[in-house]
Amino acid sequence: MTEAEVLTLFESCRNWTRWSDTSERGTLNYITPKMILRALSLVRHGIVVSLGRNLSVQDSDPAEFSHRMRAGDDHSVADETTIAPHGFTVTHLDAVSHSHFQQRIFGGQLVSPPELTEGLPYGSIVAMGDGVITRGVLLDIPRVRGVPTLKDGDQIEVADLIAAERLAGVTVETGDAVFVRSGLKEPTPAVSSHDDQGVRTGMGPDTIEWLHRRRVAVYSGDCIDRLPSGYPAVPLPLHQVGQVAMGLAILDNPDLGRLYAVTQQLQRSTFLLMIAPLRVMGGTGSAVNPLAVF
Repeated sequence: MTEAEVLTLFESCRNWTRWSDTSERGTLNYITPKMILRALSLVRHGIVVSLGRNLSVQDSDPAEFSHRMRAGDDHSVADETTIAPHGFTVTHLDAVSHSHFQQRIFGGQLVSPPELTEGLPYGSIVAMGDGVITRGVLLDIPRVRGVPTLKDGDQIEVADLIAAERLAGVTVETGDAVFVRSGLKEPTPAVSSHDDQGVRTGMGPDTIEWLHRRRVAVYSGDCIDRLPSGYPAVPLPLHQVGQVAMGLAILDNPDLGRLYAVTQQLQRSTFLLMIAPLRVMGGTGSAVNPLAVF
């Protein structure tokens, strides 16, 4: 796609008026009680898999996570943690207004990031405070391409997603949480959360329209935006178009290792997904420990 075509996605994928009093939940509005019950019915084996990465000063970017012990008392010990969730080493759920484009957030409100000292005025993580319970679908792109892992800088296209559906014997439906596997290695603390100049495998911009058409509730995977995007005006299309236009809920940096192993063991690609974010007033996101239940 050309940059001009990417820019048209802000109009063609716009959800600003799709919902009314629950609009701050963005695409989580696609998850209805009926869909929650469908997801719960997927549990057959009683197997629970954590998708959250370990938080430790050794394994996390120091700009994203810190931990120290505090003085306790006669009957307990205490500690203190600081988490800046956005980056490449902390598993987190983005609020729909985490990203902005031309100073607008989801819903069209104008914002000036330097002035947001009190937090987001609209679309904060609190709107997702009731959590996420829905069907998760794992799409295995290396299997589609016949390789163990994609290469750094590879771009995932709509054709890959459709082929992955076919191989998995599943169709992504309204309200689903889509997990895209590229086989990327886990990030290390040396990968700065604020350095978007590196080369990373990720989703091509045409997949955004596919997610919009399928009415996907949550996007996740071991890859997010392809870096560099190749579009100076839109450096992070999946985040910027997905969140600003669509209100897309993005679960960043899940640990797909065990999830992939269990799906291989059970020969199934669907599962119950449960996410409970912290209710941070005005928060742009929350560190989470998502659970996949089989």
